[in-house]
Amino acid sequence: MRVGIIGSGSWATALAKIVTDNQQPINWWVRSETILQHLVQRRHNPQYLSSATFDTSNIRLSTDVNEVVSESDCVVIAVPSAYVEETLATLDRNAFDGKWVLSAIKGMLPGENLLLNEWMAKKFDLPLSDYYTLMGPCHAEEVARERLSYLTFSGLDDSRASEIAAMFKNYYINTVVNTDVIGVQYAAVLKNIYALCAGIAHGLEYGDNFLSVLIANCADEMACFLRKMGVGKVEVGVHAGENPVTHQKDANYAASVYLGDLLVTCYSLHSRNRTFGNMIGKGYSVKSAQLEMNMVAEGYNAAKCIHSVNKVVGADIPIAATVYRILWEGLHPLAGLRLIEKTLI
Repeated sequence: MRVGIIGSGSWATALAKIVTDNQQPINWWVRSETILQHLVQRRHNPQYLSSATFDTSNIRLSTDVNEVVSESDCVVIAVPSAYVEETLATLDRNAFDGKWVLSAIKGMLPGENLLLNEWMAKKFDLPLSDYYTLMGPCHAEEVARERLSYLTFSGLDDSRASEIAAMFKNYYINTVVNTDVIGVQYAAVLKNIYALCAGIAHGLEYGDNFLSVLIANCADEMACFLRKMGVGKVEVGVHAGENPVTHQKDANYAASVYLGDLLVTCYSLHSRNRTFGNMIGKGYSVKSAQLEMNMVAEGYNAAKCIHSVNKVVGADIPIAATVYRILWEGLHPLAGLRLIEKTLI
């Protein structure tokens, strides 16, 4: 199978490392000729995960997204959600016909508040049966250091998802497969919002005792939203059986892609959403925090997207709603946390 990777940030670079470490050739789209030439000449990304080196004989680099998509059977989309439309703008409507799309995006497209599969169906007529997701819990920085990490692959056809997962599995990557394509995406969107909230609390000098209560309530709130969205595997301790392909227990809400990803994103110093929230808590404006980080914190746009989606869904999500007010309506962070304190159980 010919693999194409769209993106040149830290997550895309980490995924390129995993696949090429497995001796799998890739087509790799990067956003500039400067990055391309640096990779060719010095074998690492000059801007992200520079410690990760590549055998470029296994990589066909290009700045032409049409070329990479055309030459690939499975296309991994790993650009920030806010830049998806711009990145794929030149592709024909039939560009993904007969291909599998693997989303490594942990956000929603902010223009229309859509998950990537919804936008791909609208833009390219991509059926959900050809759409798969690649989720965590996994930080790019730890992949670069080859520290044991877990990736979750979701698809309606779990045998196909297992085939895709096999290309990523190695001694420092374990893989999990499930069929919850929609639920894992919303969980990834929400956990970034909650990581921002944890960061805000840390910036305001709340301690570990409070954070533990906050994150426990975030987990409960996420489960509430997922249940409203029709996700049926949110009960901890209950498994429907085992996957007939992988022989793993059927995933529930305690699985790594749900609760695990929430925990690592809220607690880890590698988490850009937690870092962004920490800066907001310390008094940075949204704009100044964005400029200081020079990286995309998906939770910022996600807060607005979920706010809009929840007008229809009607889930009880006061923590996410308050983060939206802090980021988008100018509510003072301390006043916002005081409101959140009153909702915690």
